[in-house]
Amino acid sequence: MSELHVMDHPLIRHKVAIIRDKNTGPKEFRELVDEVATLMAYEVTRDMPLEEVEIETPITKDKFKMIAGKKMGIVPILRAGLGMLDGVLKLIPAARVGHIGLYRDPETLEAVEYYCKLPTDIEERDLLVVDPMLATGNTAMEAIKFLKDRNPRSIKLMVLIAAPEGVKKIQEAHPDIDIWTAALDEKLNDHAYIVPGLGDAGDRLYGTK
Repeated sequence: MSELHVMDHPLIRHKVAIIRDKNTGPKEFRELVDEVATLMAYEVTRDMPLEEVEIETPITKDKFKMIAGKKMGIVPILRAGLGMLDGVLKLIPAARVGHIGLYRDPETLEAVEYYCKLPTDIEERDLLVVDPMLATGNTAMEAIKFLKDRNPRSIKLMVLIAAPEGVKKIQEAHPDIDIWTAALDEKLNDHAYIVPGLGDAGDRLYGTK
């Protein structure tokens, strides 16, 4: 079964509280989402493998630990996931970036992939899928399915705020995918918004309605 990691670092909790505030404008909202994404990426990458390399300091030569050439890919789910991308890249600047966009067919209610551009060597990469909200879980579930069809080495899902319903859907559909979230909220309301949540992340990031 996939693991759910709820981050309780004081800085993350503080910044997420400001993000939730309806009076936080788009500029500050974007900056805070970026900052939280960086803090979260620090935790998500904690299990990256290390190897010993020889380095010559100004004093002497010695062996030190460095990341063992692990290839990562960051995949934001369009459009709101873009708000978290730069924050992750600050810590992992060598990561390749892919993008995936989905919409739901109004008749079949099936998720339809309208855009997908991924690194050409995706089979050699560990992917981190980012999206601010995990509400019903439908979009993330389908995005992960489409990514699995490309056979990456591994996939993790990182979100700012999750609802129990979305977590359950991902865990049932993709029991091999670990979920990282800055907050696990109470529930979804009748309009599938997370409660207490923060509203529509895309609208608040880009000042749209």
